[in-house]
Amino acid sequence: MELILDEKNGIVTITVEEERLDAHNSGELKTRMTSLFEDEKSNIIVNLKAVRFVDSSGLGALVSGFKNASARNGSLKLCGLQPQVKSMFELTRLHRVFEIFTDSEEAFSSF
Repeated sequence: MELILDEKNGIVTITVEEERLDAHNSGELKTRMTSLFEDEKSNIIVNLKAVRFVDSSGLGALVSGFKNASARNGSLKLCGLQPQVKSMFELTRLHRVFEIFTDSEEAFSSF
């Protein structure tokens, strides 16, 4: 899985450079987020601009990251959702859980 990490002012942006976030690769995202939490980085933006499909494993990885960030008084925010991915969040009502932004600049300024 291709993940691009960028850290600025204690906020880490993870850009997922894959078309799918599913059972095949979501474990790598979860592992990367866990590593960030262990390094005491708990304010994270996940940029999903390249992702066109998310299955339950991908949603699970994001929910796990959200819960870990919240437990550490941090925050995990999402941005760049494609329409089909945004629909998945709406169908599962997860759009009520996550803060979702149009792009990473908007998400960054919300911290």
